[in-house]
Amino acid sequence: MSSSSTKIEVHHHTEDQKNPEKWCVLLGEDVFKKFICQGNPTVHKVFGDGSLFSPLLFGKFFDPSDAFPLWEFESDILLSHLRSTGQTTVDWLQTDQAYVLKAELPGVGKNQVQVLVENGKIVEISGQWKQIKESMKKDWRSGHWWEFGYVRRLELPEDADWRKMEVFLSNDILVEIRIPKNSSSGSDVSQGNGAAA
Repeated sequence: MSSSSTKIEVHHHTEDQKNPEKWCVLLGEDVFKKFICQGNPTVHKVFGDGSLFSPLLFGKFFDPSDAFPLWEFESDILLSHLRSTGQTTVDWLQTDQAYVLKAELPGVGKNQVQVLVENGKIVEISGQWKQIKESMKKDWRSGHWWEFGYVRRLELPEDADWRKMEVFLSNDILVEIRIPKNSSSGSDVSQGNGAAA
């Protein structure tokens, strides 16, 4: 079984580079219900049950353009309703060395997935599922972005070393994100809950 794996470049943005218009239109639950009810099979593939980009991935509605603290939760717990039906294509975990996210991307044409780290705090995975006019390419994220593309924004844990993050795409459909943990964080982590009783 041969698999072609490509390393994806991770882009970094700081506050002064940030596009304030990006993801500024929130995807509301009622809007999403109308959108998904159109019956477009591609829309179901991109945003349907089990997709990393589905607003319903975590069991209740959550706008994927809002940053979510993924690694604070066990994947078994958050995805239990999808795992029981074999529907999910997402998994995440942490080892002593790293935070890992594995997900299947919507197989819509050649994947133009982009991974971006914002201010060292948020990792953003996005791409387009629909061809759009050249004039809109730069700003599709500033309007009703779900009509053209997909996104999932995740809060990075405090000890994640985003500068050494690596992203791999296998067979143009499986993305794996590895974010090493800071090795120096052991000494300056404050628990804030005092001594054990």
